[in-house]
Amino acid sequence: MKHSDHQTIHERDHENTDHHNGHHEDHGGYEEHEGHDHHDHHSHMVEEFKKRFNISLGVTVPILTLSPMIQEFFNFQIEFTGDLFILFLLSTFVFFYGGWPFLTGMIDEIKDKNPGMMTLIALAIVVAYGFSSLAVFGLSQKNFFWELATLIDIMLLGHWIEMKSVMGASRALEELVKLMPSEAHLVNDRGETEDVPVSELQHGNFVLIKPGEKVPVDGIIVKGHSSIDESMLTGESVPVEKNKDENVIAGSINGEGSLTVKVEKTGDESYLSQVVNMVKEAQESKSRTQDLSNRAAKWLFYVALVAGFLTISIWLVIGYEFSYALERMVTVMVIACPHALGLAAPLVVARSTSLSAKKGLLIRNRASFEGAKNLEAIVFDKTGTLTEGKFGVTDIVMENGYDETEVLQLIASLENQSEHPIARGVLEESKQREISLKSPDDFEYMTGKGLVGRVDGTEVSGVSPGYVKENNITYNTEKFEKMSEEGKTVIFVLIENKLAAMIALADQIRDSAKRAIDQLKEMDIQAIMLTGDNRKVAQWVAKQINLDEVYAEVLPDQKADKIKEIKEKKLKVAMTGDGVNDAPALANADLGIAIGAGTDVAMETADVILVKSNPEDVVSIITLSKATYRKMIQNLWWAAGYNIIALPLAAGILYPIGIVLNPAVGAVLMSLSTVVVAINAQLFKG
Repeated sequence: MKHSDHQTIHERDHENTDHHNGHHEDHGGYEEHEGHDHHDHHSHMVEEFKKRFNISLGVTVPILTLSPMIQEFFNFQIEFTGDLFILFLLSTFVFFYGGWPFLTGMIDEIKDKNPGMMTLIALAIVVAYGFSSLAVFGLSQKNFFWELATLIDIMLLGHWIEMKSVMGASRALEELVKLMPSEAHLVNDRGETEDVPVSELQHGNFVLIKPGEKVPVDGIIVKGHSSIDESMLTGESVPVEKNKDENVIAGSINGEGSLTVKVEKTGDESYLSQVVNMVKEAQESKSRTQDLSNRAAKWLFYVALVAGFLTISIWLVIGYEFSYALERMVTVMVIACPHALGLAAPLVVARSTSLSAKKGLLIRNRASFEGAKNLEAIVFDKTGTLTEGKFGVTDIVMENGYDETEVLQLIASLENQSEHPIARGVLEESKQREISLKSPDDFEYMTGKGLVGRVDGTEVSGVSPGYVKENNITYNTEKFEKMSEEGKTVIFVLIENKLAAMIALADQIRDSAKRAIDQLKEMDIQAIMLTGDNRKVAQWVAKQINLDEVYAEVLPDQKADKIKEIKEKKLKVAMTGDGVNDAPALANADLGIAIGAGTDVAMETADVILVKSNPEDVVSIITLSKATYRKMIQNLWWAAGYNIIALPLAAGILYPIGIVLNPAVGAVLMSLSTVVVAINAQLFKG
């Protein structure tokens, strides 16, 4: 899988263990279960870096105060018997306590024969500590204890910021988690119901789900019939009729029937747990641009070694004492590890992650997200993505001389009793026309057939085509067939059992879809639709929003093949989808985007999750990816720029004209570089 190309050892460990650990056993009592394995482990790591940073920072204050170089720079003097030895002890503590993660990280990188950031940091602090310790015992007049302490502090801060940003980003999905029901109606052995926390439900329990309630668990219907709105989970706008022995998913919304459901999945098996699990894994995926700073660190490590040994050799050759030549070498090696490099990527990652979460973009795989800047084609699923996922009236065909406003008033008054999406579409139309509604005298829901009732003493029905055919009611078949072919849902309005009108409804095209396609065209990115719907429906939608290409009537198992076809044209392609049938296509695309919450399978294979089903968010992904990359490159150049200037000066390249870099001046350059990187990251607006 493309997601795993850049996994770190930590991520592989996480991936191997995390799927077997429970996260959150209930939907609403999320905070109550925050101590589950991975979340707790990650929180512990964040707290560990924070603790090491705070303690090391506290000890750094007296180190700076006692350092001769700092005293000279700020023109003050503190001297007493044993002051250097105290400085040595304090620095030793910071070296081992604060520097421990980098020392152990260096060992891991060297074992992997792949020196990177940890090796570069470890080299700088080992050289600084070793030389300075020898200086305490008379080798030199200068020491680098202040450099050692501040370098460790800055690098701990960088790691803490990066890990904290990972935690902060996951809070966006935790907000979604809170939308899930926290209680369920448990049916006990006596057939009585009692409200219990979802966390207390066990496999095999029975729960009652009343009309209009959210489904609290993944389970199987054992009694009842209803239509379930699964749009939050699948993106499909039409409610799914559910009968006995069919599955229901936690988070979906029950329609007008009461259901008794047998609990099938709890804890780490549940949909919710998989969502939370996905976010934890998502935010830790290794950033490709972070790899860039690792590669920069790798080369700086080699540069530091070569420059260090060249420096000591040249100074010895031209006749200087070993202690001075060694001091020059140490200065070069310490300067080779710029403090700013440790903050360059983490600060931008933290800012980018925060901005993306605020925009409703949950980044599951940072490497693929950063690759979004190179996309050349975006493939959209139709339902719930380019369309609203809810019905609106498109046509009203009057029959037998009835008045349109009168008929709409009667049927809307009746549909006002229903929560069905078709009913909401009819009501929305009456609202737009400012038609006042009346209260029905009586009302009956005919399962699978429609509604019947009396309004102002008049019998009114809103029924399905099947009901009309069963009862041999004549209608305009030509117009009906035309509307049906366009993918519209048609309801028949009967007044006193006589056909009064055919009302066609369709999934409404989003205004944002047209805007998104226009923006993509401005960016020279192709917009393509891939759908299982019939060709006429697909062409109708494509024409409305000016799509470049349409693949219609595509079976679920063919979607991935279509993505491969597009990639064979040498195009970088993103796929947007929401259901299980989109999972292979999401996995095959260069960037997989799950719309809405999506199904668990869709989210497992997606790189970015869009909290809102808004096509314009796809444009936001691309613009944010480009902006993030630009900002990271800027920061890496600021960090490297310090080295480009400071390294040759520290080595003594300008010695022939009497200029040798004073370590204090090097410190000023280093500090300026770090400050610029920090400010540059904070100025990032996305």
